[in-house]
Amino acid sequence: MLANVLIGLREGMEAALVVSILVAYLVRTGRTAHLRHVWTGVGAAVALSAAVGAVLTFGPTRLGERAEETLAGVLSVLAVALVTWMVFWMARTARHLKRGLEARLDGAVANGGWAVPVLSFLAVAREGVETALFLWAGAGATAGTSPALGAGLGIAAAVVLGWAVYRGAVRLDLRAFFTWTGFSLVVIAAGVLAYGVHELQEVGLVPWGTATAYDVSGAVPPDGTLGVVLRGLVSYSAAPSWTMVAVWWVYLGVVATAYARAVRHRAPAPAATAASSGTAAPSGTAAPSGTAGLAEPAARAGAGA
Repeated sequence: MLANVLIGLREGMEAALVVSILVAYLVRTGRTAHLRHVWTGVGAAVALSAAVGAVLTFGPTRLGERAEETLAGVLSVLAVALVTWMVFWMARTARHLKRGLEARLDGAVANGGWAVPVLSFLAVAREGVETALFLWAGAGATAGTSPALGAGLGIAAAVVLGWAVYRGAVRLDLRAFFTWTGFSLVVIAAGVLAYGVHELQEVGLVPWGTATAYDVSGAVPPDGTLGVVLRGLVSYSAAPSWTMVAVWWVYLGVVATAYARAVRHRAPAPAATAASSGTAAPSGTAAPSGTAGLAEPAARAGAGA
């Protein structure tokens, strides 16, 4: 469940960042009449994400065992690819995220406002669908019985935290938050990828390296306390194949190193000074470059994503 909470919290905060940017800009420019359009798009995105999650949860049960394992393997690899891309995409584009969203929002309003819910829908749905897919794959990798509960707790915490930061009630270094949760997602993704490979090996689509690399089930039983914790955090397998071990270490080594370099080489962000909706933003927190002028939560989040 811990991994699901983290996924829900991280992805929920990304969605909260996007919504904060849109809402703050409309409030600051005196176009509050369009706020309902933003929330309409957000509501539709949440509904779509829930529908995708339901299809992923209940749909495969109608398939045969081989088809279900194949689907689990393919979608797990796809989920890892999407999460990896999003982590690096946020690191690259966070500097200009606020500016880009505001420009698109101006265009949407100029088109009569009908495009505003479309804009907010697409921005939030991307996070929601990615979350649903990654949670589903992660649940299989960790043998989780309550992915929805864990994700729900994480998303609820993100909503409360995002609102509190937006209103200036809480000071949070979102740069550090997104940086470290980004590393955590990479670790979780490594386990999901290894699980996907395992499922593909089960159906013969990955026929090499199927021999067991080691078996530590005697020392760390999968159903023991430590085994359950490790399975929930890093998709622990007591008897993985050689390919699973290789995939886990190669992915983690390459992606974590590349992400560390991206974070280290990121340009320093200027101090944020503006506030949104008439509420003074909390000070003393690093802000990403290109985001000053927005509700500070959204501003500070950019460089750390």
